[in-house]
Amino acid sequence: MVLDAALDALITLSDPMRLAFVVLGTLLGLMVGVIPGIGGLVGLSLLLPFTFAMDPFTALAFLVGVSAVTTTSDTIPAVLFGVPGTTGSAATVLDGHPMARQGQASRALGAAFSASVIGGLFGALILAVSVPVIRPFILSVSTPVMLTICLLGLTLVVTLSKGAMVKGLIAAAVGLLLATIGDEAQTGTMRWTFGTFYLWDGLSLVAVALGLFAVPEMLDLGASKRKIARDDVQTDFRQQFEGVRDTLRNWWLVLRCSSIGTLLGSIPGVGANVIDWVAYGFAAQVTKNSSETFGKGDVRGVIASESSNNAKEGGSLVPTLAFGVPGSATMAILLGAFLIHGISPGPDMLGPRLDVTFTLIWTVALANILGAGLCLLLAGQFAKLALIRGGILVPLIFSVMTIGAYQASRSLGDLAVLLIFGIIGWMMKRLDWPRAPLILAFVLGALIENYLFISVLRYEFAWVTMPVPATLLTVMALMLLTPMIKWAYASLTKRRDTAQSPAQPAAVPRPDGAGVARRADHYADIILLVGVIGLFSYVLWSSWDWRFSARMMPHALSYAGLLAGGLLALGFLTGRAPRIRPSTAEPLALVLRQMAWLVGLLVSIRLVGMLPAIALFGIVYMLTEGRTRWHHTLLIVVPFVLALYLLFQNMLNIPWPQSLLGDLFPALRATFGRIL
Repeated sequence: MVLDAALDALITLSDPMRLAFVVLGTLLGLMVGVIPGIGGLVGLSLLLPFTFAMDPFTALAFLVGVSAVTTTSDTIPAVLFGVPGTTGSAATVLDGHPMARQGQASRALGAAFSASVIGGLFGALILAVSVPVIRPFILSVSTPVMLTICLLGLTLVVTLSKGAMVKGLIAAAVGLLLATIGDEAQTGTMRWTFGTFYLWDGLSLVAVALGLFAVPEMLDLGASKRKIARDDVQTDFRQQFEGVRDTLRNWWLVLRCSSIGTLLGSIPGVGANVIDWVAYGFAAQVTKNSSETFGKGDVRGVIASESSNNAKEGGSLVPTLAFGVPGSATMAILLGAFLIHGISPGPDMLGPRLDVTFTLIWTVALANILGAGLCLLLAGQFAKLALIRGGILVPLIFSVMTIGAYQASRSLGDLAVLLIFGIIGWMMKRLDWPRAPLILAFVLGALIENYLFISVLRYEFAWVTMPVPATLLTVMALMLLTPMIKWAYASLTKRRDTAQSPAQPAAVPRPDGAGVARRADHYADIILLVGVIGLFSYVLWSSWDWRFSARMMPHALSYAGLLAGGLLALGFLTGRAPRIRPSTAEPLALVLRQMAWLVGLLVSIRLVGMLPAIALFGIVYMLTEGRTRWHHTLLIVVPFVLALYLLFQNMLNIPWPQSLLGDLFPALRATFGRIL
């Protein structure tokens, strides 16, 4: 029966018109993935109305083609610019962008695309063989198990900070606290909204992610006035296929990370925001010398992230098809398409409508092969973008980032969040505070709090003693406490030895600029720690009178954060604090100048509107910072702004933020429409 259904679905899909729509959906999905902040959810939402006149097989194949490859092309901006095309490629930035800066952009892209296609095919294969038997497994996953799985994923990423694990733990606690901002679902408590409607729904994930990872890279690139690649970029096929060979050499890692992506993708609510980080953390634990190479341009980090986030597409289809429970936000849109076309997910999809199920499986496989193939063919051309001067790239990327951040809730508050977390991200990058635990904790925060509330409500604290949660919690405790206890013991031992040894003459400070910069970074590190300890203390004080369910997670995080902060303070007192690596960051004055440009862009958006501000910003920046000639500037900026207008104004029908200029002169707004 299963084989017959698979063959029938393949014959159905082989219709030339349906194949054409699969190809079209794949191309549109690749385009959507390249644009930071948009993602498959927006693409599916936009394209769903166009499927109403299609037959069910064609419509679903078209939409699955779109969603299956957005996590393939989102690698392009992640590698070349350090800007994740979607939140599912955020972990790729950690090693992909350093490879691009070392002149290995083509190798990183080749490894990413080949790992993506293997991961996608693996997910489709697992979906095909598991559909008949998956129901008992899904139903056996309890809320406490879900909670500990989320905590395990976060722990894996925290332990990546080998030389600064305490900093990673503090960053994770801050990220979880940031996720609690807004309306608390159980009691209706407004947590740290400060009277603003914008914070009722919490902070925007897209704006926070772009601020933490993309803005710091662009600030440093603009300050350096260099190209992204500091070495020559090889754009021939040899380097691309070196990346493909990297993937094949690490086939066992690819299969394990693909398994993680498929498994976690099948659990409703986990989603792409988490899976790549979990796989990346797993890869760092099982690969040799990861502490020295991961985060600095290790191709294995790229392979782990990309193989997992494509494999999750097949996994997320499992609960969608079997139970009508969407495995991710994009699957929720796809579920709507099922219902629109008269298909009811559930037991019928594993029986009478098994042909529809296999149509989707074949589509996932075909879209992954087609998408990865197109990206591999064009990877060399994409890599050439790393040779463009920063004075030209920075204003274009800043502009795309502001539009991507604004799409989150379409509020000017998103732009403020982008700026604030851009500053925080740059400080963390310069002072060697790991950013990955913060963003993953922020992503997981709502899930962890929800699972914690349900677990305590149903089992009180007896859930901790259940076999699977107890085992996972023990593993996490060993992973975190063992190195921290060793570090604290070494700190106390050194302090005692220093006290017993005869006093030594003070070292004469080095007068060179590098020594001054290191001392300044050291003091800034201490100030940042004091600020974080103050944050945890404020959280405890301000939430003391809240109801238990509203304060349970903030209080637990504050106590944990204060404990970790105390350990780090002990390290500063004993001289055992993690040393800041020799700074390769640009001079502070130049970075502040780039930050002023970003502030100017955001202010001008409020004054004259987004598209006019982007046009003005691009022209002035390229002429002054980029030292680009007038005619070259116009040849770049005019088509760029026109493309933004056609895409966001005409195709996506995005409402732009209203400007003060339009408020003061209604006649102008009537003339130029929504632009002002």
